[in-house]
Amino acid sequence: MRRLALSDEILLSIQQPARYIGGEVNMTVKDPSQMDIRFAMCFPDVYEIGMSHLGIQILYHMFNRREDTYCERVYSPWTDLDKVMREEKIPLFALESQDPVKDFDFLGITLQYEMCYTNVLQILDLSQIPLHSRDRGDSFQFPIVIGGGPCAYNPEPLAEFFDLFYIGEGETVYGQLLDAYKEAKKKKKSRREFLEMAARIPGIYVPAFYDVTYREDGTIQGFKPNNPHTPAKVTKELVVDMDSVSYIEKPLVPFQKVTQDRVVLEIQRGCIRGCRFCQAGNVYRPLREHGVEYLKRHARQLLESTGHEEISLSSLSSSDYTHLPELVDFLIEECRAKKVNISLPSLRIDAFSLDVMSKVQDVKKSSLTFAPEAGSQRLRDVINKGLTEEVILQGAMEAFQGGWNRVKLYFMLGLPTEQQEDMEGIALLSEKIAEVYYDTVPKEQRHGKVQIVASSSFFVPKPFTPFQWAKMCTKEEFLDRAYLVKNKFRAMKNFKSLKYNWHEADVTVLEGVLARGDRKISAVVEAAYRNGALFDSWSEEFDNSLWMKAFDQCGIDPDFYTVRERGLDEVFPWDFIDAGVSKEFLKREWLLAQKSQASPNCRQRCSGCGARDFGGGVCYEDKD
Repeated sequence: MRRLALSDEILLSIQQPARYIGGEVNMTVKDPSQMDIRFAMCFPDVYEIGMSHLGIQILYHMFNRREDTYCERVYSPWTDLDKVMREEKIPLFALESQDPVKDFDFLGITLQYEMCYTNVLQILDLSQIPLHSRDRGDSFQFPIVIGGGPCAYNPEPLAEFFDLFYIGEGETVYGQLLDAYKEAKKKKKSRREFLEMAARIPGIYVPAFYDVTYREDGTIQGFKPNNPHTPAKVTKELVVDMDSVSYIEKPLVPFQKVTQDRVVLEIQRGCIRGCRFCQAGNVYRPLREHGVEYLKRHARQLLESTGHEEISLSSLSSSDYTHLPELVDFLIEECRAKKVNISLPSLRIDAFSLDVMSKVQDVKKSSLTFAPEAGSQRLRDVINKGLTEEVILQGAMEAFQGGWNRVKLYFMLGLPTEQQEDMEGIALLSEKIAEVYYDTVPKEQRHGKVQIVASSSFFVPKPFTPFQWAKMCTKEEFLDRAYLVKNKFRAMKNFKSLKYNWHEADVTVLEGVLARGDRKISAVVEAAYRNGALFDSWSEEFDNSLWMKAFDQCGIDPDFYTVRERGLDEVFPWDFIDAGVSKEFLKREWLLAQKSQASPNCRQRCSGCGARDFGGGVCYEDKD
């Protein structure tokens, strides 16, 4: 029987002790004493969130296929256990072996959301690892701390705390990194010498090997390597042939309910759509698909090895998968016998998608999701959404006639060039969709009143998007816009069928600072953490005053990173990364946005973004 790191008394005194005991179905068990490398894979949030993340599961199984490596998992302890661990001086531990993380060779932390940054420091602190990489000495006394994930495309706000960052998709060069570590240990090299070896591996960024200089106005003057082993540019890693990489064979099955309690089948990476606000749609270019036979094989394997009652297709835009009809027909046949539900997120609402959803929701029709993003056609052209009001209303009509009567609508407020009519258009479009229901569905065929739930998030300009030059609204401006839309909803004749809500404005402003911040922001993150900020992505835990105090303590004005529009010649903190889309392309798209001009998607015409240079994707020669 495994020895648990927490006593029975502690486990009985905290919420959801199953978060901390491991032992789940399909958990990898190895003898740590026989391993050359021990890797602690961390998701800096609670177990339920981290266990729902596909990337962690992929890397977990990929690492554990190596005979010399044991990959284990660690998540952020919730506030109740956090308090106990500090009082009892219990070091943070991995679930599989229950051994302290500080005894591992690597601590890999996935960075999915900026509002988890203080949790990164919690992980280091509870692990008894010095927060700053420079304080970890030149030996291998402490694990090599490496970050990855979408937020690593601007690693600078966390640069002080990480030894390495992995830029891009994890299946390509992690093997080289682990081999380099084994070689360094075998040859008794120092920690610094290993970091120099790592810096020569494509996609690996070592913050300590770069210096930043600033202008008097606070903008970046230069960003240069200070070590001869480091490149001036770090190029993202990308899987070219999707079927050449192995997928999860036996996913971990939790003992308790988690956020995404299902098996996930990734059908493709990247996106052809080119929405100008979307970071994922840019950094994961070009579109790369899995073959349908590959997916059929893995779908069977996933269901057989887990017993899950639902399978979900993972993609930025599932409707764009070339073989979706064949795959869906296969899944319907396969899942019917097993009584397994099929989830199809990220579908565009068109006749084909509705037909597909009718097949997989033939008994209980859940709500449909539309993402118009903007309330007017002009603003949808600005953001390059590629969706007209006619298409939206036609899709709504077909959905209502197909038996649905609940629709979720997602919008953004604070987008570049937004005017009052764009904001009011959110309520007007919602009203038009409700009217479609009453105009096109006979009374005897209605399933009660139509329910339209519209939600607004607030716009954050993200790195490697055409909107990275844009300014953000202040908290007060965001809220003024939300109230304007709310009041317009109240004036609608179908008001009782409509509901409107919005995201927290102060959280969004802080997200903007962390998304576009430079190395100076590391001090703010640390100060906020020491002030008590933790689990900032949880509404009940977020305390904006702790962050405002941190900005004051560090003498940093958050408005510098948010409300200031960037000049086209400004050096960004992330400019040293080659993410596959050129800065010139992003500039062209930014200028087109200001003219309210849309661009074609990748299957219509190549816009010359630069992703073609990475190969393997859906990139078409310009036919003009």
